Amino acid sequence: MQTPWGDVSVSDGHVHFFSRRFFQSLAAARKDAGGEASIADTLGWQLPDADPAVLARVWAAELDRHGVSRAALIASMPGDEQSVVAAAAAVPGRFYAYAMVNPTAPDAALAPGLHAVCLFPAMHRYSIQDPCVEPLLEQASARNCAVFVHCGVLTVGVRRKLGLPSPFDMRFSNPIDLHAVALRYPKVRFLVPHFGAGYLREALMLADLCPNVYLDTSSSNSWMRYEGLDLKTVFRRALDVAGPSRLIFGTDSSFFPRGWNREVFDRQTRTLEELGVADADARLILGGNLERIFS
Repeated sequence: MQTPWGDVSVSDGHVHFFSRRFFQSLAAARKDAGGEASIADTLGWQLPDADPAVLARVWAAELDRHGVSRAALIASMPGDEQSVVAAAAAVPGRFYAYAMVNPTAPDAALAPGLHAVCLFPAMHRYSIQDPCVEPLLEQASARNCAVFVHCGVLTVGVRRKLGLPSPFDMRFSNPIDLHAVALRYPKVRFLVPHFGAGYLREALMLADLCPNVYLDTSSSNSWMRYEGLDLKTVFRRALDVAGPSRLIFGTDSSFFPRGWNREVFDRQTRTLEELGVADADARLILGGNLERIFS
């Protein structure tokens, strides 16, 4: 893709894969008699094919349109791991398969074929230090699988639009809780999205103390309003502490017809250019670091 640093191989480290099962789960939660079609109509989103391979090819074409080389696809509900595994298999070499897992569930396990397991402590109301998480961490360490841990402010816009409750618990949102865990599993790469989503200071402390912690730059980062920050300041502080080798570019793209969120990419690259980020460092942030994690 053409960038201020020339032609760069861009990989997006944060794309939600909203499968047909995801829509079905929302319909069940809402008790919507119209099923998943009604949910899609209410949201104004395209209802994906029941076969995740079809949605994978739609995403591949969308990334081609923008010149994006690869993307991490996140199965955004527990139990939907096979959708992203199937997507990655449908378009070989194009996607990394991430999946949300609730470690408090009795059948929680790391499904074969995943590149990263996604943990949402506030959503599922547990501490990242709880013993129930250890089996997943052990499996991740043994399989060279990354662990994505959502910290900070957690809002699920789709649930709000559908009038569904979000009984999350922010007691479990602090990145500092991950400190002892990251030290205990030094071979595991821990990915903290959205710069810590409001816990920038704590996320930077964590990254400073744990070289296996990476920060994902995705989303509009609207949490900045809590601290009066702008994106340039956030990037500058993250570069000063974590360095360019531990920042993972992401957009938080999710649904169609919007598709890949080019606006997020343009805003972030413009910010990095204004900061005078060197060519080699920009290439790491925009794709090289994600590729290196899974190489």
